[in-house]
Amino acid sequence: MVTKGRVLVHFGSERVSVYRHQSGELSLLTRERLPFGAGLAGEALADSVSEFCAGLKEFTEVVDNKNTRVHATGVFQQLPQPEANALVNSVYVDTGLYFNIVGPELEQFYLDTGMSACGSYDMVEGLIRREFRTAVVCGSFQQSLGDIEGTITQLRETGTEVLSPRSTRIKPETEGTGFILFDYQDLLKNERDTWRHKYVHMDAFRQADAVIVCNPGGRVGSGTVFELGFMSALSKRVIFTEEPLGVSVSFPCEVGLGA
Repeated sequence: MVTKGRVLVHFGSERVSVYRHQSGELSLLTRERLPFGAGLAGEALADSVSEFCAGLKEFTEVVDNKNTRVHATGVFQQLPQPEANALVNSVYVDTGLYFNIVGPELEQFYLDTGMSACGSYDMVEGLIRREFRTAVVCGSFQQSLGDIEGTITQLRETGTEVLSPRSTRIKPETEGTGFILFDYQDLLKNERDTWRHKYVHMDAFRQADAVIVCNPGGRVGSGTVFELGFMSALSKRVIFTEEPLGVSVSFPCEVGLGA
């Protein structure tokens, strides 16, 4: 039974649930018990997850990081960070999917949101209503500011707080230059001071639920490529608005906004 719409997968400690999300409607496709709480670890755990994900072709014509979203809670939240990173990397290599281990606080936010919205204590019900509490938007401010503003508007319409940039109103004296500044930023002391502004923007990655890379036409500029390394080092969830082009190193990420 192949379905249209995005497929959402939720791995818990003992079961995995598969949903279809289409036109704002969420429907449960299957729910199965899996022995993730019975001592599976390392490669065995990664193989079990990847094997299940390979079977998602029963529900969708294309299993990829654009049409499929994978989230995990429960026992996965208890993994030490090195083991969690290894699991995310293994699943990505085997399936091309980003294995998103949802932190306990964000999981509780989703549960509360689902209960408030529709009386359902189901994490995915909350997730489709408001996927991010906070986000950072990246991209070329010189070349794609209009698209970045559209992405920020889309996020804010769902209640997401955009940590950076806080405003997209350009300081008039920097318009058309190689390094534009926004109205809440102070002017450069010298050419080296561009690093301070860059660092403040990247430091906001730490507090964000996700980093959204606005890349119209698939283009990813050199400045954003530099930031991607920092995102990866933080094990941060990264979502491109379009399929990325010109990125020489493939890494775990997703494509397209919307749960």
